[in-house]
Amino acid sequence: MLFNSINYLVFFPIVILVYFAIPDKAKRFWLLATSYYFYMCWNARYVLLILFSTVVTYFCALLIEHVRTRRKCVLALCLTSNLLILFFFKYYVFATGTIERIMAALGITVNTPSFDVLLPVGISFYTFQALGYTIDVYRGTIKAEQNFFKYALFVSFFPQLVAGPIERSASLLPQLDVPHHFDTERFRKGVLLMLWGFFMKIVIADRIAIVVDTVYGDIGSYPGLYQVIASVLFAFQIYCDFNGYSTIAIGSAKILGIDIMENFDAPYMGLSVAGFWRRWHISLTTWFKDYLYIPLGGNRCGKMRKYINKMIVFTLSGLWHGASWSFVFWGMLNGFYQVVGEAMMPLRKRIRSIFHINTDSILYKFLAAVTTFVLIDFTWIFFRAGNIGTALRVLRMMFSSYNPEIFKTDEIQFLGMASGSFRMMVICIMILVVADILKYMGISVSDWIMKQHMYIRASIVAFSILFILTFGVWGPAFDISNFIYFQF
Repeated sequence: MLFNSINYLVFFPIVILVYFAIPDKAKRFWLLATSYYFYMCWNARYVLLILFSTVVTYFCALLIEHVRTRRKCVLALCLTSNLLILFFFKYYVFATGTIERIMAALGITVNTPSFDVLLPVGISFYTFQALGYTIDVYRGTIKAEQNFFKYALFVSFFPQLVAGPIERSASLLPQLDVPHHFDTERFRKGVLLMLWGFFMKIVIADRIAIVVDTVYGDIGSYPGLYQVIASVLFAFQIYCDFNGYSTIAIGSAKILGIDIMENFDAPYMGLSVAGFWRRWHISLTTWFKDYLYIPLGGNRCGKMRKYINKMIVFTLSGLWHGASWSFVFWGMLNGFYQVVGEAMMPLRKRIRSIFHINTDSILYKFLAAVTTFVLIDFTWIFFRAGNIGTALRVLRMMFSSYNPEIFKTDEIQFLGMASGSFRMMVICIMILVVADILKYMGISVSDWIMKQHMYIRASIVAFSILFILTFGVWGPAFDISNFIYFQF
């Protein structure tokens, strides 16, 4: 079930009405039942994978807490069993295909077994959430959860089940202990968040997708600035698509009385690649930091080891995003940026000192943010292209010609949309940028709206709904657009 579907607009109000109407003791079971139903709307059979992960991590956590010996063996069993399931459904074809190509290059024919399986939606997200819980129990950060149904709800809570944020057990589990009651303030904030999420997804991301899919779908017909436009727009598409999902999830959970973590913090306002990654997909970035980077030694083992650890983390982060060498290269490139940036920090500081550069000036921050965006956008080409060969072809086409005349004519229509729709897309992106600048400055637009008179709030909500309905990508020509991160 997609957030941007009629099904969800029917499903969620029913969930709310029943949740706040039934006795407190039944609330947790209702959320658990609706979470499983939410997932089963996609593919009922694959709900067994969530159940498997839930059962294994639940009992392994209990064993880890109650046995004095073999705790590492239990943890290893838990990690291995879950990661093997993830490997089979997500990476088996990639791994066997790579092996076959390597062996073929050596003149050896290898025929590996093939399986016709569909990648389960959200498997990377709920697997990491469950494994994070088990590791927390092993470390003694939290106590093992005794109530199986409560833990099952932690793993499957529907707002963030299929595309995050990847919640931490210490944050979400205690909230599931408390039966929540209807709160007008939380409802208002939740609705505002959901509307902003729908705006990012339906109005911006889905409109941008028309241009990006047109250009990337026929690379040879769109040289020069066409490729530049599509690649820049993809940076905003993936941001609005993924952040839109996260924001709708946070808003939905807030209405139900549950707070889940913020996943994005104006990432394109980052002044460095490292700053970008502190603001982008925060739940995954911090997961890798806490459960991989620090256990590898973090920055405690010297510079060279720290750089190696960063490269390992970002390489695996790339692989987490998809079973393709282009994703691996995307991750490695982001890691390489950070290693080079950190290694050159003394030189950069010296240059700033020699030329008396004020790092607090607006001009410096603007240039740093633009530079960071260009570097990040370059990596998005490999992310979007699907394979390294296609990405290199995009880069060749990007520099094959210089055609600024496309802005002086109506040629922009050939990117899949009318010029008026293209201008609306640009205006909406500008609204997004202004909102992120305000957020970067510590100004919350939603908090400002909440402080206004009831009639002003109602007018803003009504206008937002009308705007989304008017300028969202709808109609028989377009399918309900899936969220990009559903494939991860």
